[in-house]
Amino acid sequence: MTFELPRPRTKLSASIAGRFSPPSNTLFDAQVGLEKTRRRIWEISSYLHCSIVGTCLTTAELRQILIKMELPGADKETDHELHGRAVVLAGKRHLASRLLHKALDRRHRSTIAHFSKAGSAHEVRALWLKAMQRAEIPGGYWAVLTHPHCTEDLVRDVFGEVHMLSHLVGAANRADIRRLRDLEAENSALLEKVGRQQRQLRDAIVIRDKTITDLNEMLGKAIALSRHVPTGNAEHAGGIEQQPIAQLITELRRRLASEVDRREKIERRLKAVSAERDSERQQRHIVEERECELRQELAMVELSFSAQIPASEEESAPSLDLSGMVLLYVGGRTHLIAQLRLLVERAGASFLHHDGGIEERSGLLEAQVSRADVVLFPVDCVSHNAVATVKRVSRYTGKPYIALRSSGLTSLAAGLRQISALRQPAREPPAQARVEIADRL
Repeated sequence: MTFELPRPRTKLSASIAGRFSPPSNTLFDAQVGLEKTRRRIWEISSYLHCSIVGTCLTTAELRQILIKMELPGADKETDHELHGRAVVLAGKRHLASRLLHKALDRRHRSTIAHFSKAGSAHEVRALWLKAMQRAEIPGGYWAVLTHPHCTEDLVRDVFGEVHMLSHLVGAANRADIRRLRDLEAENSALLEKVGRQQRQLRDAIVIRDKTITDLNEMLGKAIALSRHVPTGNAEHAGGIEQQPIAQLITELRRRLASEVDRREKIERRLKAVSAERDSERQQRHIVEERECELRQELAMVELSFSAQIPASEEESAPSLDLSGMVLLYVGGRTHLIAQLRLLVERAGASFLHHDGGIEERSGLLEAQVSRADVVLFPVDCVSHNAVATVKRVSRYTGKPYIALRSSGLTSLAAGLRQISALRQPAREPPAQARVEIADRL
């Protein structure tokens, strides 16, 4: 069954080329006029029905509508035949066109409500452009064509845009169809491969189950025979046929004994490891308690040491000989800097300090490292960038540096004793020595 679409009765508008463009003087029926109500589908030009049915309704919805109208063959016809029949029915004012109109309104209810706010053709065009940006072409197209303020020029423009979009969609669909065919072929090959692997796996499982069943039967027979037949007469009773069973039993007993011995060894090893772990935990607990006590004692020593330094400012330190040296201290705690300076100056050395870039510029650190003879920094109170700068400049200039354990006075005193020891005649001069302590950052 075929349908012949109505031919245009007038010439096409000069602004739209092609046989699918609607003529400018037949877009709407004359009886609609300037009414401020939405147009019905049978009131719209028949040249627009093809694009409306094809764009604004899906094939499934169209088939349901035609089946509901009890049209003969609607459930068996192709999509193209259904489309042609719906285009013809849309131009006639009867039950079929009313059902089509209701279906379109129901499908695009929200878009129609949005377009109803427009009070002029200019506003309708603006809403159409926004609908195109959101890819809401079907609802926007139906809302524009049925809007009471829609003009012929606007319909012509909208129809042209939808017409060109159909070409673009067709071109894209060709590539998608080609990729879909390739994927279907690949899927068929993979399904065949999976089926073959499943069959092989099923056969292997069946063979394994059969082998296990046979071995269980043989083992059961061997156990029953060993219980009822004396050991001395077993060889005569079974004959040559019982030799494989006896070998199997011997092998199984050997494996069982090996596994039992292995399990006992593992249990003994586990017991020893568990005891060692418990002992280590106990020792660690004792060490942690001892460390806590030492930390408390060290804190008290730090307080006592810092309190005694101002009172003994004029006393000398005969055990430390750092006269003429320039020491740079990087980082540390601000409230201890004055005491650190006093401790260094009592040893006869000059004291430089840089906070590591907190308040002072990091660019000054390189110049201060070049001026100093030895650089010291506490690993618990210094930035990573400052340490990296100290190490880089020290390697370049050949200056030694010492990483102190903490930012306290005792750690600095230990570092000063180390520097003083390097100045003894029996050792290398500090300019040639490299003092590096493990980086604990």
